[in-house]
Amino acid sequence: MIYIVEDNPAIAETIQAYLQLSGYTTEVFSKCEGVIESLEYKHPRLCILDVMLPDGDGFLLAKQIHAYDMSIPFIFLTARESESDRITGLELGSEDYIVKPFSPKELVLRVQAILRRVEQGGKQQTEGDVFELDGHTLQLNAHTHEVVLDGTLLSLTALEWKMLLLLAENSPQLITRQRLLGECLGYVHDGSDRTINTHMKNLRSKLGSVEWIKTVRGFGYAFAGKRKES
Repeated sequence: MIYIVEDNPAIAETIQAYLQLSGYTTEVFSKCEGVIESLEYKHPRLCILDVMLPDGDGFLLAKQIHAYDMSIPFIFLTARESESDRITGLELGSEDYIVKPFSPKELVLRVQAILRRVEQGGKQQTEGDVFELDGHTLQLNAHTHEVVLDGTLLSLTALEWKMLLLLAENSPQLITRQRLLGECLGYVHDGSDRTINTHMKNLRSKLGSVEWIKTVRGFGYAFAGKRKES
């Protein structure tokens, strides 16, 4: 999932078409409004942000996105080719800064390069990560999708693995039920809480009596384990 925040319909449609041809799903916004709210139930792998938008600017929006989740990378698009803008973008943590007009093919290549770099870094951090809680250990291997509790290999479903990894990687951040639905199950809401409740109950049962996942009533869940320093 890649977010495209661009107020020029022709440019947005072109970017969307090229990304979809490369196998990505996209969400298009024509202004800042709605972007932050959508993060409650969707988690983009990358954001492409126009600097000049009808109701704000991409720089401020980038700050708001990173305030919500620092792990989301972004690329700035702009018609302005000033050194100060490029410096501002880099200071905000931008992975790239592209001046219009640009080649859509080149943009896709840059997106692919950024995601490879981000994902490789993420794997290095999460492969074999060990968490501790109340004298117990939980090891998550993002490469093999294996979960080992106190030396015993657990058998998790693909969905249980996604939920556990999402919670552990973002610990101690609260993960809303909407985000779990959007990112792990692929939709916003089914009209009840039974879907999340059922899968969470099964996952907790497999994790034993230790409360690795805490419920924040009315909001969501948080992973309680502490990462063991290597």
